[in-house]
Amino acid sequence: MATTENHLVSRVGWLRAAVLGANDGLISTSSLMVGVAAASTAMSEIMLAGVAGLAAGAMSMAAGEYVSVSSQADAEESDLARERRELAETPAAELDELTQIYVGRGVSPDLARQVAEQMTAKDALAAHARDELGIFEHTTARPVEAALASAFTFCIGAILPILAALLAPAGSVTWVITAVSVVGLAALGAAGAHLGGAPILRGTARVLFWGVLAMAITAAIGKLVGHAV
Repeated sequence: MATTENHLVSRVGWLRAAVLGANDGLISTSSLMVGVAAASTAMSEIMLAGVAGLAAGAMSMAAGEYVSVSSQADAEESDLARERRELAETPAAELDELTQIYVGRGVSPDLARQVAEQMTAKDALAAHARDELGIFEHTTARPVEAALASAFTFCIGAILPILAALLAPAGSVTWVITAVSVVGLAALGAAGAHLGGAPILRGTARVLFWGVLAMAITAAIGKLVGHAV
């Protein structure tokens, strides 16, 4: 019985948006809250910054991802429309083009012609989309899916520092948010690396580096502004 292999590349669409959303939610919200905490010890201001950051960030991620992926989808559809027109108007030239693609990949001319003819007979547009344009089912742009994944995972990441602030003992909000965020970033980095098939240590290290750097810079700015005001 034939088996279907599950490849990591099939996850690339939603995985990229999900990891980006969670990391951005955690880093931006924790950085914002740490920055406000460095300037003011008022719990209400720190929580307001966190909740506002969550709401604004989630909407921004959703809108940005939707617009970006929609542009990709528009470009793909434009190319596919052109291929449909060319297949209808010049099928022989398109068959020659497909043949040359296979020849360029190392297939003998005679066999390449046979393959091109059989692929064209089965689904000409799909053959050209895949082999000429590089458009595959698992990489097709899906704007709504990407937007929802980004917004949802942003909220998941942003909730961590907010919960940390709520549960932190008085006078230690900044340290608790930072500690929880560092642990969360390490977990996200490891999870993203595992799902993407990359080395876990390297994936964790790069997420931690940029996350800690963002929090440190924001805290420094918050302290400077707080003293100035």
